[in-house]
Amino acid sequence: MKLDKIRIATLADAFEIATLVNAAYRPKSDQAGWTHESNLISGSRTSYDQIIEIIQKNDSIILVGIHDTKIYACVHIEKTDDHCYIGMLAVAPASQDSGLGKEMLNRAEQFAIDYFSAEKFVMIVLSARHELISFYIRRGYQKTGTSMDYPLSAGVGLPKQNNLRIEVLEKVVALRTLSS
Repeated sequence: MKLDKIRIATLADAFEIATLVNAAYRPKSDQAGWTHESNLISGSRTSYDQIIEIIQKNDSIILVGIHDTKIYACVHIEKTDDHCYIGMLAVAPASQDSGLGKEMLNRAEQFAIDYFSAEKFVMIVLSARHELISFYIRRGYQKTGTSMDYPLSAGVGLPKQNNLRIEVLEKVVALRTLSS
């Protein structure tokens, strides 16, 4: 499938985004795509209220990928100092493994450079999601060596195993020079 357009989310998109993110991250077993965390975490990944908060926050946007008026993909970008946090990358389970995740990540990075003058991209990933970490490493991200306990108080679900950790990945923006 090819997206018709990618645009900045509005408040009217919040419910559809929350539904998409929860379906991508914590699907029922018969609806799972190639990557998810249902085996690691229970509960919702996000809520309508959390999406509203992200959209309304300064220097924070969600890009949505649209096909036939429906949101099939999204990614959150938030500026912090000289870097941008990129997270909540989600693709509808039935459309995963079709290149939409790569396309959305590329667009998020370009948006971060163009609108937030990002010098570095930072993301947080569950340490146990090896296939996802590999996906990001293939796209130029590196492990920083920084890891933390799973954020129990963040309202993003509860771990199904003890000692679940998150780790920080980053990618430095390549400087481009004009050749004469």
